[in-house]
Amino acid sequence: MDFFELFTNIPQNIVIVSPEYKILAATDAYLKVTMETRENIVGKHFLKEIFVDPAYSYEENPVIKSLDKAWETKEVDYLDVIRYDLPTPDGRIEVRYWEASHTPVLDESGNVKYLIQNTVDVTEREKARQSAAETEHKFQFMAETIPQLIITTDARGEATYFNGRWNKYTGVAKEELTQQNLHKVIHPDDLEKVRASWKKALQEKEAFAMELRIRDKEGHYRWFLNRTLPMCDQAGNILMWVGSSTDIDETRKLVQELVSTNEQMAELADQVQQAYLKAESERKTLERLIMDAPAIFCTLKGPDHKFDLVNQHYQALFPNRELVGKSVAEALPEVIEQGFIGILDNVYQKGEKFVAEEVPIMLDKYDSGKLEEYFLTFIYQPIFNEAAQITGILVFAMEVTDQVNLRQKLQELGQAE
Repeated sequence: MDFFELFTNIPQNIVIVSPEYKILAATDAYLKVTMETRENIVGKHFLKEIFVDPAYSYEENPVIKSLDKAWETKEVDYLDVIRYDLPTPDGRIEVRYWEASHTPVLDESGNVKYLIQNTVDVTEREKARQSAAETEHKFQFMAETIPQLIITTDARGEATYFNGRWNKYTGVAKEELTQQNLHKVIHPDDLEKVRASWKKALQEKEAFAMELRIRDKEGHYRWFLNRTLPMCDQAGNILMWVGSSTDIDETRKLVQELVSTNEQMAELADQVQQAYLKAESERKTLERLIMDAPAIFCTLKGPDHKFDLVNQHYQALFPNRELVGKSVAEALPEVIEQGFIGILDNVYQKGEKFVAEEVPIMLDKYDSGKLEEYFLTFIYQPIFNEAAQITGILVFAMEVTDQVNLRQKLQELGQAE
């Protein structure tokens, strides 16, 4: 049996080094993933001549430390995830993340004869983790910026997050703001109703909405409108609940005064105008949030899906086109035959959000007549007015073309092996 041929064809990224850390052998899989040749690396020092990492000095290189530890202890040592980028034949640099183990091979006297490194490319997993962390950071940024009190819970209704405005308004530490401590912030006369309504929403998996009084840090209660909606996966399973509480105390007082005192109509008209200006100011704050958000946002108005708000990241997909005021069909004719107008129509008519991941879409980005393939993960969320009527659609998207292309390339490499 040809053991060398057997070794080189092992479908793992394995390299064998001598006690002096010189490369003795490597599998074909290792050569392929590192884009090296056997002739170029065999006989050379593992990290001084071949895989020199500019991010570390030789002594501080975590790979060397792991090799040294395996050598000294004569036991397998596992290397935590590290980043080591690889140059490609065309001169580019590919970002790569790796995990590795170093296994000592002992002779009959118990001395280390060789060290075997088994390397795993975990780039896709690490990029996915980083992307998830970035998405979480964006959510927290938005939640901490908007003027409402924001809360999230898990699928069972247990609180998982309160934005900073809860502490700023109530004076209660976020660690204490749980369902068990609602009595600290909700008016006693509203507490049982809140609990009953929330229990019903959880059981029936439906949106929760009610007006309630929340105590501020000075001990005064103000009226808030709370809306809590379930976030579901594509199978309809609830992943989490997201709730917002908007201060409606002034508006509520205005309505009560308007009903009770007809003689004050003229004065109340001015107050209503002030309330409107305040609401408009908050709307503009939310508008600025959407426009400045580090993701792709736009709002579509009416059954024709006319662009109403378009942030810079959405506009960057079509730098040479005017979007605002035009319908999607007018501004982006290439998406009609791809079925996106039908999806928007369905969301607008049924009032059900649409979530899609890594969807391919052909776009004429530079308005040159040439279609190019992009991949987007997006949500079409219906927008309702106070009468629960659909007025438009909020579009949130992230371009994931690079991630999809990288995964496809890695899959192609795996098939080639």
